[in-house]
Order: sequence, then C-alpha cells, then structure tokens
Amino acid sequence: MEQRHLGRTGLKVSELCLGAMLFGTENEAEAHRVLDTFTEAGGTFVDTADMYGRGESEEVLGRWLKGRDRDSLVIATKVWARMSDAPNDAGLSRKHIVSAVEGSLRRLGTDYIDLYQTHAWDAATPIEETLSTLDTLVKAGKVRYVGASNVAPGQLQKALSVSRAEGWEPYISLQPLYNLLRREVEWELAPLCVAEGVGIVPYSPLHHGWLTGRYRRGMTAAPEGSREAGREGWRALDTEETWRVVDALLEIARETGREPAQVALRWLLHQPGVTAPIVGARTVEHITGTLGAVGWTLTAEQLARLDEASARPLPYPYDLLARIGRP
Repeated sequence: MEQRHLGRTGLKVSELCLGAMLFGTENEAEAHRVLDTFTEAGGTFVDTADMYGRGESEEVLGRWLKGRDRDSLVIATKVWARMSDAPNDAGLSRKHIVSAVEGSLRRLGTDYIDLYQTHAWDAATPIEETLSTLDTLVKAGKVRYVGASNVAPGQLQKALSVSRAEGWEPYISLQPLYNLLRREVEWELAPLCVAEGVGIVPYSPLHHGWLTGRYRRGMTAAPEGSREAGREGWRALDTEETWRVVDALLEIARETGREPAQVALRWLLHQPGVTAPIVGARTVEHITGTLGAVGWTLTAEQLARLDEASARPLPYPYDLLARIGRP
C-alpha cells in the first residue's frame, strides 16, 4: 500500500485509513482479524473516536495494540461528543478536552495519540480555548498532530489563522463527508485544504453502501439488511442523479475488472488534497475486498466520466465563480 504525507507534514500514512467505528466488544475477535489483515497489507493508519460505542471502539483497538509495534502505526481518535450526563463531558472546552484525552489514552493503552481530531465545531467554546488546549497537549507529548472534522470553510480558515497568529499547532488534516454522491467539499473546503496544506481524510467514501454495487437502477427499496433499509435515506437518494452515478460506476467497474466500491475509492484517491479515505469493515471479507482499491489507477477518460456523471448544479456564488474564471 502506498504511503502518503498527511497534508504539509512529514507524517506518512497509508493511502487507506481503517475506520474503527464498527468495532465493539461483541465482534472483537473479528475486529482484530480485520486489523491484522489491514496491517499485513501495508495499512498503517487507523481512525476511531471516543464516542464510538461510548469508548468500546478505542478499547477494542487498544487491546489489539498490545504487543505490537506502536511506532509503526498512526492512531487517530476524536473529541467533542457527549460521553456522559455530566454538564462538562462534551464539547471542546479545555476541561472536556483534557479529561477526554486522558480517557482515550487509557482505553487505547498508549501514552500518545498520533492524530487528535476535533469531531465537530463547538459554537459555545471560543476557538482560542480549544486550539490553545490542543497545543498544550502536543507540547506535553500526549498528542503528535491535531486535525478537524465536520467544519465549515470559514470555521476551518479561522482556526488556521488563529493558530498561525498565536504560534500554536495548526490543524493538519480535515475529515469531511466526501464521495461521488456528495461532492460539496469541492466548493470551498478542498481548495482551502490544498492551499493551506491540510490533508483530506474523507469519511463515508461509499455513502452508506450506495457505491458498493448493491444498489442498481430499477430497485424499489434498499437491499434487505443494508444500512438504508427502512430509512429516509432511500427516498432521498432514489433519484435520476443518483442512478446516473451508479450506472457510470458499474460501467467502469466492468471495464476495469474491479468491484464498484474499489472504483469509487480509487476515484477519491485521485482527487486533489485527498490523502486517505476512511474505510470501515465488519469482517475480513469486507476489508479484503476494499484493499482492491490500491495498486492501480483510473484513466483520465474514466475519471472524466465519473466526474461528469456525479456533477451537480452549483449554487451561487460557486456557479458564477466557475463561469467567470480569471479576467
């Protein structure tokens, strides 16, 4: 698996990041086998969060880490979500971050976190309080790098500008929703990340299974047992725009001899600023199929067809800016 620099840093991570959101004590043995399969294939980047299973995901990952070469791996986790009914056990205040990082370190069974990410924007806490606390954690050696997730372009730019002005550790990565069916990140966030040297680590790259090949034009409901079965998500995405993307994905999968999910992931890996899509897996079979996204490339013509099929009308001012270009 290719190793890529995460943003404008010297830190290298594998081109796929294994998401541990689905890991829990009920499937711990299989989760450990998934981790073994991923790392044996050259994967080094694993992402979790304190909120996943109220700490269970971190605990499962921590037990797997025991006895392994910790320094060969890049472990990422997140802070922000409510972890109990206590009034300060949520958000990005200094009190919560300091408490949360200790909890994550304990559950992971490690004395440092490679990438500590704020899981979402906290409008109730001044960004200076959050960033100065993260900077303190880096200086204390408990955290190596800091990243963000689920922020608006103006929020990310403000955070980067404040860090630069104060000499604090900046966000070096962004974890946004990004896939062939959700390309809004390209309007502002992706160009901002490229300009500022922030590595993009997309989550939900297969959009709840819609880009795996399980969904086909003509279906009248989500597949039984799928994440979308019985949910509003089916009705929202049962549109001509969605099926145009799925049709193009299936066609290029046939041409390349690859699985549709592998093509969707490969498309993301070609996008500017993207370092490593986050892939989830409940079973070894799932991760084995996902690993087929590495080691090959799409042609320029195939990329253009996927771009065209997944293009959406831009809202103002992005439509105007795209038309006028430079004077």
